[in-house]
Amino acid sequence: METVLSPDGSLASLALAAFLAATLLPLSSEAALFAVLKLHPDLSWLAVVIATLANTAGGMTNYLIGRAANKAVGRPLPTQLARVARWGAPATAFGWLPVVGEALCLASGWLKHGWLPVMAWQTTGRGLRYWVIAQGSTLM
Repeated sequence: METVLSPDGSLASLALAAFLAATLLPLSSEAALFAVLKLHPDLSWLAVVIATLANTAGGMTNYLIGRAANKAVGRPLPTQLARVARWGAPATAFGWLPVVGEALCLASGWLKHGWLPVMAWQTTGRGLRYWVIAQGSTLM
């Protein structure tokens, strides 16, 4: 029987935490990744990949919500989005930042940035963050 502490259970829990942490829920995917890395150091690369993909999927969910909101509201560009419009999809590389990251992803959807560049930038930013965490976990 799989438990949360088993390798498979740990990775599944990590994926769920990483996905939900990309939403407005106050969860720490970093803490979940750190716990998995401490419990199963042999799964470090797989854990980083799973956290990155799940967190990116959560960020893309925010992007899709922004797209849908734009379509439903049908208003011109809010002035608060002007900076994000100027930075474009690369701004979503910071989608992992608490609160601000969710707003960047929602704004990119609202602004109808291309989904592929948004996903690529988000994956890069989130993957680098998790890689740094994984490197730090080996020092402790």
